[in-house]
Amino acid sequence: MKLIEVVAAAVLAAASVSSLSASAQQVSLSELTKSKLRSSTAKVTTYRGSQALQLVPKGQKDVGYAPGGPLAILNDVRFKDGAIDVDVAGAPAKGAPEDARGFIGVAFRVQSDSRFEIIYLRPTNSHADDQLRRNHTTQYSAEPEWPWDRLRKESPGVYESWADMETGRWTHMRIEVHGTDAALYVNRALNPCLIVHGLKLGDTEGAVGLWMGQDTEGYFKNLSITKK
Repeated sequence: MKLIEVVAAAVLAAASVSSLSASAQQVSLSELTKSKLRSSTAKVTTYRGSQALQLVPKGQKDVGYAPGGPLAILNDVRFKDGAIDVDVAGAPAKGAPEDARGFIGVAFRVQSDSRFEIIYLRPTNSHADDQLRRNHTTQYSAEPEWPWDRLRKESPGVYESWADMETGRWTHMRIEVHGTDAALYVNRALNPCLIVHGLKLGDTEGAVGLWMGQDTEGYFKNLSITKK
């Protein structure tokens, strides 16, 4: 057998093993409306020509990002290692304060509605005329012990980065998790824009959630979860 045929066979075998060890679970919009909701209601609507889940904030207003805010935790989904893919669109809501950023993202390995790992976006920062603010476009944190401001103070620049996106437009997020490492890929880029080593909650398992800031108009679609 020629070398090229041996290599091809090996690649196909590896792909076959991979497909057996990891399967993508597509989560429908109707399933998402049945999620456990915190500080929000959820409805299926049309946004930029696509059906999507909209989280609508309710309750006391938070200023900017806080451990509170709208959160939809999927029922009967357990996640440890694998990948989470979702399209999100976030923008400051009408009447939001000037420092609103359109916070939107994904919580994973959720232990409760107040304890989880999270990677989220600040869409308005992406094209800001200020390099330091641009560098704060993506963010990792772990609630409640490791909020963004603690991480920024103790490890400047380590848990946030820049990524190219448009405020209020659909942005694809892919979060890959393995052990205590995670990586964020934006808009199907080949390389991650944010790499996290040493996830603060450790090598745990938990639920998956969709999150946004209280001052955000936010939408989600095409959620799929691949477990390994």
